[in-house]
Amino acid sequence: MSFLTPDQPPKVEEPAAEIASGARLVPRITIQAFCEHSQTAQLVESAMHDRRMSKVALTTHNGGIDGAVETYKANPTPNLIVVETTLPPEEIPQALGRLAEVCDASTRVIVLGHVNDVLLYRELIRSGISEYIVLPASAQDIVTSITELYSAEGAAPIGRTIGFVSAKGGSGGSTVAHNVAWSIATTLRQDCLIVDMDLPFGTAGLNFNQDPPHGLADAVLASQKVDQTMLDRLMSKAAAHINLLTAPAMLDRTWDFEERDFEQIIEICQKSVPVVILDIPHTWNAWTRQTLASLDEVVIVAEPDLANLRNAKNLVDAIKVMRPSENATGLVINKQNLPRRPEIGAVEFANSVECRLLGQIGFDAALFGTAANNGQMIAEVSANSKVNEVYRSIGMQVTGRQAGHGAGKSASLLKLPTLFKKRA
Repeated sequence: MSFLTPDQPPKVEEPAAEIASGARLVPRITIQAFCEHSQTAQLVESAMHDRRMSKVALTTHNGGIDGAVETYKANPTPNLIVVETTLPPEEIPQALGRLAEVCDASTRVIVLGHVNDVLLYRELIRSGISEYIVLPASAQDIVTSITELYSAEGAAPIGRTIGFVSAKGGSGGSTVAHNVAWSIATTLRQDCLIVDMDLPFGTAGLNFNQDPPHGLADAVLASQKVDQTMLDRLMSKAAAHINLLTAPAMLDRTWDFEERDFEQIIEICQKSVPVVILDIPHTWNAWTRQTLASLDEVVIVAEPDLANLRNAKNLVDAIKVMRPSENATGLVINKQNLPRRPEIGAVEFANSVECRLLGQIGFDAALFGTAANNGQMIAEVSANSKVNEVYRSIGMQVTGRQAGHGAGKSASLLKLPTLFKKRA
């Protein structure tokens, strides 16, 4: 020890900032609903459009409690029964008692009633009913009740999944995804996992100057054998709080997948890290569609031109059908102010495709080219660059730390065509 330079106390890293956790999907169960009104049947069926119910098999029937009793006298009961009743409060427990006589002990029951009675609710819960929902209710109420019913008591929060997809090839979706992950890791000190889903041409390894021997392809090819231990072994550490599941980027085979081939891998990832960034390739097939439908946040990265606007509009329309109860899709306008190119203003672009504008990133060939060639993030090449603040803002918004604010102003440089005007 030197008397001139006394030992400095070790630097202690600040604790991680809190972020919104991911939505927990309902496991693969069967649900049968017995409704007394067609409107209630439509309500229950509309709940199936929620992405949390993507694994659930639902059938609806008429008849209420009596219909359920008659059905299960000769048929096995499903995992969950949803029954509507219009009976007076004093008659409901007795009717449900008849249902209990024909149900398996493991079957759960949710009752949809028309009487708002606290005493009735308490009696039903004491008798073993899983939940009592007073109508009129929303599909969101039903989904939330089912989700809470099948999430383990005291279960740890799961990681938030954020997918980045380019509206057009070359729009920079991968670059934005990787730099946003870097910003989340350094600003919020949250562990991030970047999953490069572009197996033949992915760039996560290049952008972080990594060449790991294993990655996402090994997990996919392992199929049902993949587990948490295997996934931890396949991950490579790129920086503090950042891990990668890289793509092989090889053409020695074709990479064709079924609709749900990535589902189990993503769920395991969510259990190990609080933020999962999915770098989704610019393709459209069954597995990309299913992946986009299941994520907590979807962000489209687009350049401010007509082809990107058309593709972004098509993507948003498809995503709305798959995720009707979710927030509007996020949008990042990339490569703004390209020399001599007429451009569509960012705000006008976002309004036309009905997206939340998360950020605008200017074109800087020298900065981004240097970062790409060196295998570095923008913050490593130029810590003072204003684009780092844009990445930080995007990271704060997609993790639920901060609401969108329009992400700045942008003048419209090109009048939009009538292609996307609403028809009368």
